[in-house]
Amino acid sequence: MIRGIRLEEPERFEYVELDDPTSPPEGYAQVRTHLMGICGSDVSGFLGKMPFFRYPRVPGHELGVEVLEVGPGVDNIAPGDRCSIEPYMNCGRCFACRRGNGNCCENLEVIGVMADGGLRERFNVRADKLHPSKLLSYEQLALVETLAIGCHAVDRGECKEGEHVLVIGAGPIGLATLEFVRLTGAKITVMDLVQSRLDFCKERYGVENTILFTGDESDLEHALEITGGDKFAIAIDATGNHKSMSGALQFVAHTGTLVYVGITNGEVSFPHPAMHRPEMNLKGSRNALPRDFTRIIKLIEVGTIDTGPWITHRTTFDRFRDDFPAYTRPETGVIKAMVEVQT
Repeated sequence: MIRGIRLEEPERFEYVELDDPTSPPEGYAQVRTHLMGICGSDVSGFLGKMPFFRYPRVPGHELGVEVLEVGPGVDNIAPGDRCSIEPYMNCGRCFACRRGNGNCCENLEVIGVMADGGLRERFNVRADKLHPSKLLSYEQLALVETLAIGCHAVDRGECKEGEHVLVIGAGPIGLATLEFVRLTGAKITVMDLVQSRLDFCKERYGVENTILFTGDESDLEHALEITGGDKFAIAIDATGNHKSMSGALQFVAHTGTLVYVGITNGEVSFPHPAMHRPEMNLKGSRNALPRDFTRIIKLIEVGTIDTGPWITHRTTFDRFRDDFPAYTRPETGVIKAMVEVQT
């Protein structure tokens, strides 16, 4: 038997004993979880607000793992390799998969959300979903998936050098988005409800323009002042809050683009002219692509991306259940919490 932690229902984690994984079959590998990052999806699942979450579930999809054993036909990794996991288990057959978009497969199962994830000692996983690095630590590898979400969202927005881009929400997904907006050379503005998060963006990333969201007309006035009256060419909403997502259209310039990367159970609504009048592009961004993982690992390896400042909280497997509720509260100052599953 192996140890694991399972979310039985919203707001109830239990320590459980699970069956030992079998020897990996063809195309699979057995991995040991060393570190797990706590994601907004984990928080939403705990609070019962994640639309894709299935209970009971072993969470964990931001993972730094060690390869223990490989099954027949596996040649992209070897025992002892340190890897990040691409947690999107796509079917390879549906319309989206045939077009190369396995990130939004019609039959998608994301480990830690729809299928059991990495908050356990060992498990088997498809070998093609493992991305190795000889240089990165398990902690750095556990952050690759978060960064990939932001990378894909920025690609969906098609951000360009010199354009005004608004990132709404400065939590982990918003910060991941910010990392890749800055690589495009765009002019960045970040908006959030929490001043400490905006301060982090200024101090860590040198973001000149921030908007402390108030929900009144001053937010739009501030946006117009920053953009010289144009509004934003691209706005990316990373809040997962249906009210924010409904109101985000007001910040987008005519012919601009709004990308939803946050996920909500709530209803997103707006009057049709708000989108039609400016001939706005409205896009969803879901998960990420294999090339995003490869790109991010290289960017961290060469120092273009520094993951160090992201980690604000740490816990262990044994303390996880007691510590987790605090990570759901922004006032605790959490940006990214890391769980030591295996030393």
